[in-house]
Amino acid sequence: MSTVQTTASRAVWDELVSELPVGVLLQDGAGAVLAGNRLAASLLGVPSAELPGLRRPPGRDASGAPLPSGAELAAQVLRTGAPLTIPMVLPHAHVWAEYHPLEPRGQVLVVLWPVQADVPHSARLLDGLTGLPGRALLLDRLGQALTRARTHGTLASLVLADVHRMAEVNREHGFRRGDELLTAIAGRLRQGLRADYTVARYGGDRFAVVAEHPNGSGEAVAARVRELAGRAVRIAGSRVRPGVRVCWVTSDGDAPLHSVLAYVEERLRHTGPRDLPRQDRPGQDRPR
Repeated sequence: MSTVQTTASRAVWDELVSELPVGVLLQDGAGAVLAGNRLAASLLGVPSAELPGLRRPPGRDASGAPLPSGAELAAQVLRTGAPLTIPMVLPHAHVWAEYHPLEPRGQVLVVLWPVQADVPHSARLLDGLTGLPGRALLLDRLGQALTRARTHGTLASLVLADVHRMAEVNREHGFRRGDELLTAIAGRLRQGLRADYTVARYGGDRFAVVAEHPNGSGEAVAARVRELAGRAVRIAGSRVRPGVRVCWVTSDGDAPLHSVLAYVEERLRHTGPRDLPRQDRPGQDRPR
């Protein structure tokens, strides 16, 4: 590439990415930084001038486990041809890192989203309506909880709550009021449950909660979710009591994630319009 082309490419890079509200890095196949913007440098804790040639400093995932090296992550996305999103706790920031393969060039584009970024900037991870973690982030958290249960001898419970009267609310009050109902339920769940539980929007009219505990079952968590989500909400001057169905499953971590999900979803499909019957006991809810 000629000097003129190189200069032009640098100008285009600077113009396009220098002021983006996310960190952007271009890496080679070995994980070394070729170029990056100012926010990426700030998140990595280095001056912008030191980005070229830099290798990502050691980091941890959200559970505290060491992360693969930048070279290993770059090799993975180039080998599979699929993007990868992982949480990173770096020395100077807590971020979500999206690795995108640029296969013809043998390079990787890395986008760094600060955890404290606004919801629209985290749209792939957070639900845009409620601000809760979305399905992808929920699955990541559930996977980590199952791993800890398996390795530490603890338990992980997944609770699903289905607001099954949403169609009726939308029909009577409009979709905007239906969104207000979902937002109100999300707020109650987040405020009314323990801070170390993951409360997520599972999709559509469903919410999910991941809870870790040393013993027992998810029955108490499910009861609390049912109580919080089932409270009446004032919508357009009327008190609306959402009908809520709740199912739960508790695992010691031996069952794979997809089996835990399939089990609780199957139970929810076979639950009637009322809450789970009292005789539905936790001893049946620990897939191995």
